[in-house]
Amino acid sequence: MENKLAKLSKSMHGAVEKADRTADLIDRIAEGVLDVKGDVRSIMERDPAASSAAEVIFLYSGFHAVAAYRIAHRLDEKGHKFAARAISQAAKFFTDIEIHPSAKIGKRLFIDHGAGVVIGETAEIGDDCTIYQGATLGGTGKHVGKRHPTLGNNVMVGAGAKVLGPFKVGDNTKIAAGAVVLNEIPADSTAVGMPARVVRKQGVKQEDAGCGGDLDQIHIPDPVAQELCRLRCRIEELERRLDEKEKDKGSE
Repeated sequence: MENKLAKLSKSMHGAVEKADRTADLIDRIAEGVLDVKGDVRSIMERDPAASSAAEVIFLYSGFHAVAAYRIAHRLDEKGHKFAARAISQAAKFFTDIEIHPSAKIGKRLFIDHGAGVVIGETAEIGDDCTIYQGATLGGTGKHVGKRHPTLGNNVMVGAGAKVLGPFKVGDNTKIAAGAVVLNEIPADSTAVGMPARVVRKQGVKQEDAGCGGDLDQIHIPDPVAQELCRLRCRIEELERRLDEKEKDKGSE
């Protein structure tokens, strides 16, 4: 049994070393286009399910989609539009993630799971951003020019969220799962709802947002539910006052 465990451990260690060598080789081949080691490291830091570099390189569809985008984007910049789109469509077929080659994406983008993610032609994404499955960075209407959103650095876009239009989402902002963002969101904020509203800004809750602690893409306050709760409390207070007045009249 111990021999089998030792062999398994040696095999896993060898796979990790092989993955590191593969990353170095890809980096050398695609120098100036890919940053495989940086991408792998950032994914392992953000995803507790990532057990090894080999797993990320060979099995993560988000990693594959971003790597394909980097190559397609370089071709797009050089005017090879058809080849760039061909690569992006092939990547879409294999990963279910569609990234237009003309989009501008910073370093260490992590697309978690990735199914159904769409990033439009004029979208811009800063460094160290995280996008979950089903999210869309889309445009509105048929006008030309800038029509997709710009994400700052360290922005998180939750599962199923839709960010639609040519506005900016500030640095360190969180967009909740299922949110529909139609207007600019300031830096250091958390946005939730349909259409999205800012419920936390620079770590401080907004007056109409209710309470909340450290927020992730799911455990965040629902501003609509909180407004209904305040209205219910107000109605109960008014009913109590009416009951008191009726009792006072009856005692007279």
